[in-house]
Amino acid sequence: MAEKFDIEERWPELFAQLDANQRNAVRQSLAAAWHEGWVPNREDVENLTDEARGAIDEAEYLRRAREAALRAVPAVAAR
Repeated sequence: MAEKFDIEERWPELFAQLDANQRNAVRQSLAAAWHEGWVPNREDVENLTDEARGAIDEAEYLRRAREAALRAVPAVAAR
């Protein structure tokens, strides 16, 4: 795990359209996952910021998350 949680510094464009409350909520959600061992990647951050700002709804967010999970574990997709 990286020693510094620098999510906004890595992809500032994804946070640009969020208000302060949305930005904090996204940052806290991602930080919690990071502390559990999640490795930040642009796709996950983009999906969560898209959902937070209302560009996608929860159902679309969950669909994208499922697809990403299946790509990460090909053996699960084959079942």
